[in-house]
Amino acid sequence: MNLRSGVAQAFVLAFGATLIIPSNALQASAQGGNKKPSLSLKATPAVSFAPARVVVVAEVKGGANDFEEFYCPSVEWEWGDLTTSTAEADCEPYEAGKSEIKRRYTVEHRYKNPGGFRIVLRLKKGNRIIATANTLVQVRAGLGQ
Repeated sequence: MNLRSGVAQAFVLAFGATLIIPSNALQASAQGGNKKPSLSLKATPAVSFAPARVVVVAEVKGGANDFEEFYCPSVEWEWGDLTTSTAEADCEPYEAGKSEIKRRYTVEHRYKNPGGFRIVLRLKKGNRIIATANTLVQVRAGLGQ
């Protein structure tokens, strides 16, 4: 029994009240669903030679599968080489307990020139950033450069 349910039980015993908690609230609480998910980012390979093909994977960890703020965000990638990419999904309207957030974003980017590049991912709702993550890649001069 957690503290919240213990307090609710004590309130019921003391005041004879009936406490009704929706089952999805109990499930979300048990899964840590009230917490905001976190975003992680990994680029492979982290070090390569130009021209380089880098695959970047972002993962949304934690939170409920129907966490509304993370449902159907626009995705903005900043590649560190003065280029950006954006993507927007065409999603159904949000329904609590039914709509599921996307947990994985995978994209590929090519670097033509050597350098150190910071890749930044932003998940957005309208103009508001709801989550961001970044990672570094190193592209070394290849043959013929």
